[in-house]
Amino acid sequence: MTRQKTRNQGQHPKEPASRRERSARPFDAVKAPEPGGTGADARSCAVACLVRVLERGQSLDDALSAVFGAARFAALSARDRAFARLIVATVLRRHGELTAILTRFLSKPLPAKFGHVRQNLLSASAQLLCLGTPAHAAISLAVEVTRAERPSAHLDRLTNAVLRRVAAEGPALLAGLDAVGLDIPDWMLARWERAYGPETARMIGEASLRPAALDISVKADAAHWAKELGGRLLPTGSVRVPAEGPIEALPGFREGAWWVQDAAAALPHRLLGDVRGQEVADLCAAPGGKTMALAAAGARVTAVDQSGARLERLKDNLRRTRLEADCIEADVATWSPGRLFDAVLLDAPCTATGTIRRHPDILHLKRAGDLEAIVPVQARLLESAAALVRPGGRLVYCTCSLEPEEGEWQIEAFLERHTELESRPAVAAELGVEPRSITPKGQLRTLPFHLAPEGSSPGGIDGFFAARLERISR
Repeated sequence: MTRQKTRNQGQHPKEPASRRERSARPFDAVKAPEPGGTGADARSCAVACLVRVLERGQSLDDALSAVFGAARFAALSARDRAFARLIVATVLRRHGELTAILTRFLSKPLPAKFGHVRQNLLSASAQLLCLGTPAHAAISLAVEVTRAERPSAHLDRLTNAVLRRVAAEGPALLAGLDAVGLDIPDWMLARWERAYGPETARMIGEASLRPAALDISVKADAAHWAKELGGRLLPTGSVRVPAEGPIEALPGFREGAWWVQDAAAALPHRLLGDVRGQEVADLCAAPGGKTMALAAAGARVTAVDQSGARLERLKDNLRRTRLEADCIEADVATWSPGRLFDAVLLDAPCTATGTIRRHPDILHLKRAGDLEAIVPVQARLLESAAALVRPGGRLVYCTCSLEPEEGEWQIEAFLERHTELESRPAVAAELGVEPRSITPKGQLRTLPFHLAPEGSSPGGIDGFFAARLERISR
């Protein structure tokens, strides 16, 4: 196995869209329990997911959906699925470190045809070095999975020998590795260094490699739900709760009292101010976190998204929370409703580098050239969004990217073209954020290491950018 500091060159997604709200929960917000039964199926499930992500370029969401839906794994318990999900997310997050350690104990790289063995070794190493699984359990599972794959059955002894060395020598080796340098792609870290400076870039990298907390937005009475769920009411108004067990089993979920949404993603709609009784367009709206927040605040919301499947999920979320919005399937770039809005929120598709904590596959699927494709798309969507704002109305543009090309630079270029709109700066107290989360120009810029931990409640927040504009004339 060779050290792959530059990522596997699998086919990357056709559309680099924002994915910050795609999953119902962080993939590994807490340590999952050991699997029931022998655990071999759970491990095989994890290996199959890793093959899809690391060798075929699928997103983690898509890989999990495909593997969990396969006949072979249809009977997996919720406990085993959580176990498999945790292994996959840990391998994706710590891939550089785990690969560096395994390389020490392999005399030569494994041929490509033994990809399942490579992912099996990574999975077992993640258990041994990161998840605290007893050595005998992790190694025996790995050997069993190797034997079960006909092309690789003869590598069972190699699997056993390598993993015994990982168990014995790996912890000391791991302690001496540079996680940020190995796990964050070189081009990504270099971009952050140019944008924020070397010290801040490393802080971003370190925070991005930590699992995300579970945050929720509530319809009303956040303090009550923080107490009810044993969580922490954040200064921003979100509630950070212990991620224990299925989301659907938590109090208030089935009643529609709240929805899962990272604390950073819950901030941009608040830049629109008091929206009670106002006509608000939520563009690129699915799966609906911001739509629900706007509806709960009393706005008459028109939610627009070009994906019919994602729009159905938005409608499901609205039904569960008993909130209302007019849902329209359309391409925002060409949508022409024939009317103007009091406020428009554009949550633009982006490279999503601010959400690595909950989407570690971004470390493997994104490429340095992705910005060249997505920045013009954002510019076109921003032009269309601005055209929908009435005089005196507000426009909020946001992305979950850490790249200034998708945030500060995008807005700067837009305002140079449009003197009929002006920036309306935000202040930290307005959003409940730290002063460092507001740029000198009054724009929101959260970084993954912002929001300090408190007691047993973890810190961190997604990397987000948002700017508020006001139309002063047609």
